[in-house]
Amino acid sequence: MIRTLIALVVCLLVAGPAAAQEWATKMFNVTSHDFGTVARGAKTQFRFQVKNIYEEEAHILMVHSSCGCTTPQVTKPDLKTFETSEIIADFNTRDFLGHKSATLTVKFDRPFPAEVQLRITGNIAGDVVMQPGSLDMGTVDAGKGAERKLQVTHSGGDKWQIVDAKTADPHFEVEITEVSRNGGRTTYELLVRLTKDAPVGMIKDQLILVTNDPKGLELPVDVQGRVLSDITISPAQLFIGVVHPGEKVTKKLLVRGKKPFKIIDVTCADKSFEIDAPKESKAVHLVPVVFTAGDEPGRVSQKISIKTDQGDVVQAFTAFAEIVKLEDSAKPARE
Repeated sequence: MIRTLIALVVCLLVAGPAAAQEWATKMFNVTSHDFGTVARGAKTQFRFQVKNIYEEEAHILMVHSSCGCTTPQVTKPDLKTFETSEIIADFNTRDFLGHKSATLTVKFDRPFPAEVQLRITGNIAGDVVMQPGSLDMGTVDAGKGAERKLQVTHSGGDKWQIVDAKTADPHFEVEITEVSRNGGRTTYELLVRLTKDAPVGMIKDQLILVTNDPKGLELPVDVQGRVLSDITISPAQLFIGVVHPGEKVTKKLLVRGKKPFKIIDVTCADKSFEIDAPKESKAVHLVPVVFTAGDEPGRVSQKISIKTDQGDVVQAFTAFAEIVKLEDSAKPARE
């Protein structure tokens, strides 16, 4: 839903100052996260998603943490209607040990002053060290695959073991090798392999190391990277904007290849969208997408496919817009 924030805040002010700030909380999908038990040195991060569901533009003035164990940052402070941002919480596993918690206070100054509190908790295990702190697969060409190594060291007992490594992504394979076990210190090396059939797109997953330690049975390892095809489209979700009936809006789409290519066909079932693709062969195409709003209010969403002369793979993106009548612009509209 697009909500008109001014009317909402007026209603909430009647209920009291605390209730008047609920408009900001409604933009967050969650407001707390527990990391569980994590290894010392592990890169441990959580992203709180923020989405502006209002017609008015929102601005995040600042965010601060109540504890040095967590460092926050904002990916995008200015949010127009339907735009999203993230509050990134980095858990400091290098300088802190044991159970830690922090409150992140997110301050808004537009369109109204408000604060949202996000809570972080976790347990940093001092007897387990991970190197590197996370696995970055990097940028991988489609069909190539990739490998990365992870070393995990435990101190304080000879019976500690890594018994399994789990992931929800079927395109990862893990080989676990015990490297040494001596004087209460145990070291494992894990070979993490991204398979050649991994799909195109961002890699954002978590590898779970299962141990025999009841106090820290599972240890998470963040895995990231990107699989690139020969042709990429940016953005994959093209927001045209909030428009009025009959209004014409043009947005630009970036279509990039590893070598010069031609766009030979564009398929779109909705005649409200017009795409006049360049005819020449080049490595980067800036493609205009023209949308003409119809008479009916509501959300318009359309998947648009682009075919090039680089094989049979068809690339696609989604374009969407919100049509709002002039006399109804102050009323809620369905997203």
